[in-house]
Amino acid sequence: MARPRSFEGRVVKAGAAGLKRRGEFLAAARSGMKWATPGVVVQARPWTAAERDARAAERISVRVGFTASRKVGNSVARNRARRRLRAAVDACIADAMPAHDYVLIARTQTVDRDYDRLLADLAEALRKAPRPRRPRRGGEDGGKVWPAPAAGAVASAGPAGDGDA
Repeated sequence: MARPRSFEGRVVKAGAAGLKRRGEFLAAARSGMKWATPGVVVQARPWTAAERDARAAERISVRVGFTASRKVGNSVARNRARRRLRAAVDACIADAMPAHDYVLIARTQTVDRDYDRLLADLAEALRKAPRPRRPRRGGEDGGKVWPAPAAGAVASAGPAGDGDA
């Protein structure tokens, strides 16, 4: 079970000082902190020390942004998904880690998912998203690392050596 956290500051959802600009959403995506459930995908980004100090003066503890792509459905379905996520955030915000930006991405199941299950999905994602993910095997970028060619060697088409040699 999630341990309760006290929120001394306020939660700012998309709007007045929430996540609005594209760059803020992209920064959360670049952070690599993400958790996906059937009802919602949550991306998290911890604040820098400067951001933490600036927002402490405004008594803001968490900022949240919402997005729903056309994959979710038509505009009616997308707006309904965002409204459901806003309501779920109001109910589950105690599970969020303070001093983070959160991006909630609606999925196709967000629209029709049972509300209690959506709350459980969001609570799980808010608990698990702020944890840094383990690096992938095979190098920093997660891809296959090929050995560097020897000095003076002819470049081949690939690792099997089936080039024009």
